[in-house]
Amino acid sequence: MTDPGPHIFWITSRAAGTAALLLASVTAALGLLMSGRMLRGRGPDLRAAHEAVSLATIVAIVVHGVSLLGDHYLHPSLADISVPLASSYKTFWTSTGIVAGWATAALGLSFYARKWIGQQRWRKLHRLAAVAWLLGLLHSLGEGTDAGQLWFLAATGIVVLPAIWLLATRLTTGTQLRAQTAGAGERS
Repeated sequence: MTDPGPHIFWITSRAAGTAALLLASVTAALGLLMSGRMLRGRGPDLRAAHEAVSLATIVAIVVHGVSLLGDHYLHPSLADISVPLASSYKTFWTSTGIVAGWATAALGLSFYARKWIGQQRWRKLHRLAAVAWLLGLLHSLGEGTDAGQLWFLAATGIVVLPAIWLLATRLTTGTQLRAQTAGAGERS
C-alpha cells in the first residue's frame, strides 16, 4: 500500500474539485428547474435545496483551491490559485477554473445581497451562474487529473447531462417566447 502522506493535499484537492463539479451541476439543475416552467406551481419548493447545495459547492471550490497550497509537486502561490493567468501550470485551464470559482462564489453569495441589488437586477445577474458552471465543467475536463477516467466521465455525465438538457430547454423556450412576444407586438 502506498503512503498517501506526500500526496494528501493533491488528493484532497482532486476530491474537492470532483465534489465541486458534481455539486455545481446539481445546483445548476435545481436552479433551472425553479426558473423554468416545468415545475412552476406544480412541484416542491426547491429554494432551500438550491441554497444548501450552492453553499456546499462554494465550500468545495475553496477546499479544492486552498488545499493545493500544500501540494509538494506544484508549489503554487496564493496568486497561482486565485488570480487568472498567474499560474504557469496549464495556464488556460487553471485560469478558466479560477474565473469559474470566483464567479460561482460571487453569484451564489449574491442571493444574500438581493435587497441591495434589487430583485430584477439580481435575476438578470444570476443567469450568469450557468456560464460559471460551464466554465467549471471546461476546467475539469481540460485540466482534471481524472478527466479521461471512465468513472469520472460517468459520474459527471449523470449530473451534467440533465443540467445541460435543462439549460438547452430553458434557452430554446426563452427564445421561442421572445419570438412569440415580438410577433404579437407586431400584429397589434
